[in-house]
Amino acid sequence: MTNPILMESRDFSLAYGKKWAIQHITLPIYQNLITAIIGPSGCGKSTYIRAFNRMNELLAKTNHEGQITLKGKDIYAADIDLVSLRTQVGMVFQKPNPFPKSIAENIKFGPKIHGEKSKSALTDLVEHYLKKVALWEEVKDKLDQSAFSLSGGQQQRLCIARALSVKPDVLLMDEPCSALDPIATLKIEDLMRELEKEITIIIVTHNMQQAARISDYTAFFNTDESRIGELIEFGITKNIFTNPKHKQTTDYITGRFG
Repeated sequence: MTNPILMESRDFSLAYGKKWAIQHITLPIYQNLITAIIGPSGCGKSTYIRAFNRMNELLAKTNHEGQITLKGKDIYAADIDLVSLRTQVGMVFQKPNPFPKSIAENIKFGPKIHGEKSKSALTDLVEHYLKKVALWEEVKDKLDQSAFSLSGGQQQRLCIARALSVKPDVLLMDEPCSALDPIATLKIEDLMRELEKEITIIIVTHNMQQAARISDYTAFFNTDESRIGELIEFGITKNIFTNPKHKQTTDYITGRFG
């Protein structure tokens, strides 16, 4: 039995000004599974996942058509509270972006914003979420040090812990391993597999092996410049990589394009 749909785009298109970046995308996001978005640079992958928490609106003037729903409710409706939406749909970016604060304060920041005042509760949250991202043993004796003292891979796991601390339903990950070495990348991949037991993950990746290793479903975006931002194929990851239905998909995943 397929997991229930948590989020869904329905004939969704988004433009920056007058230029459409993604067009007519209908795609389900299944709860507690990992969905990978693949395709060449410039095909709209990052724009698409940023549409799930309306981050595109922070970057430029946007227009959209169609719907994206979370638990059945249109996230572009007039009455949507963007702070609440971005709490429910967290994001981890390509480059680690810890706050210029201590390791502990990075984790406490979100819960404090949401009203947690108890010092003991905040201390417990720090330990809980650092353990969740397998960082606790590495940093437990230097929680008051700057987050910038950590390695790149540690910073990225800290950013994941920070995103998790406000208990989102969905975690968007935009090329979260592209700036990391293979060992740090493996740790992030192992972490994602562990996290999907309790959270829904959407990841953009250029790494075909990564998509094949960690995702349950894969969506492939267009490689044809005349139809940029269209969805070519979506399905169970194993099927996409072993028996794709479209020649474009075959050419891309076998390295003949992109």
